[in-house]
Amino acid sequence: MNQDQSITTFFMFNGKAEEAMSFYTSIFDDSEIDNVIHHEDGTVLHATFTLKGQTYMAIDNINRNDHPFSPAMSLFVACDSEEEIERVYDKLSLFGTVLMPLEESSFSEKFAWVEDRFGVSWQLNLPKSDE
Repeated sequence: MNQDQSITTFFMFNGKAEEAMSFYTSIFDDSEIDNVIHHEDGTVLHATFTLKGQTYMAIDNINRNDHPFSPAMSLFVACDSEEEIERVYDKLSLFGTVLMPLEESSFSEKFAWVEDRFGVSWQLNLPKSDE
């Protein structure tokens, strides 16, 4: 078995890959754009970036076909503090859509579901503390 095998989330943006990666890496700790290869026209041919230690890949859709993201697939973020979940919620929901507002839930201290300005869905969770 090849030890280098992995499964990685791969995003296809409609001309906004570099902007999205810069936005995401500005929000989360332990995050950076690792590598970007451009087409001659400046769009992203292939890129890797890291959010909270997890690696993702991204490209720009060169066919210009509209392939929107869907809430049926979302990124689930386990937050460490109330400050973190509020900060991340505020940034991701700005110019986006709130699918579920940030509030207490039956399963967590706080939870929210947002679609950011690029169309990517995020579930934000602050687990209940052990009492």
